[in-house]
Amino acid sequence: MGGTMTAEPIAEPAAEQPCRWPVPPQDGYTVDDLFTLPNLPPHTELIDGSLVFVSPQRRFHAKMIDLLMSGLRRTVSDDLKVEREMTVMLDRRNGPEPDVSVVRAEAATSLDQTSFKAADVLLAIEVVSPDSEARDHDAKPHKYAAAGIRHFWLVETAGSDEHPVVRVYELDPVTKAYALSGIHHEHLKVSVPYDIDIDISLDALGRL
Repeated sequence: MGGTMTAEPIAEPAAEQPCRWPVPPQDGYTVDDLFTLPNLPPHTELIDGSLVFVSPQRRFHAKMIDLLMSGLRRTVSDDLKVEREMTVMLDRRNGPEPDVSVVRAEAATSLDQTSFKAADVLLAIEVVSPDSEARDHDAKPHKYAAAGIRHFWLVETAGSDEHPVVRVYELDPVTKAYALSGIHHEHLKVSVPYDIDIDISLDALGRL
């Protein structure tokens, strides 16, 4: 007599859990929330009490940051540090993350550090991406200037070949706003916040 055959029940696929985003408090988030909320995506910024999530970046964005980091570190003095993608605490409701910053060396206190105070930042640099264009052109420069960061660079592409262009700004102490001091296409050479000389041509970018 044959054995009895039984069919095992087919397991139902587990239901996908809905993505749960944190509910913002009535008065918006603070910089303390930025560092304590769990599971925030990397490079989340705080602008006017709102969390800003970063989209996947173009290759230009990453390579341009590499080029600037290398060039800035080549001539930086011992009393300064060049930092990549670190939060800058402007005030209680604003913690943007410049793509590159030049900070006072004494402010770099630990390898576990995740932020700097605005007073310790000499230069903030933003490499513009399609999703960040409005913030990089308007919101961030105004906030960096209001916080007293003396130097600001805005990096974009131009022309049919999309070559890098760096716009260099310096804080006007009277108006408390940035004034354009130069537009650089192939070669970036300035004397503030220290002597800087960087090849920003497409060829230099392509060698990375």
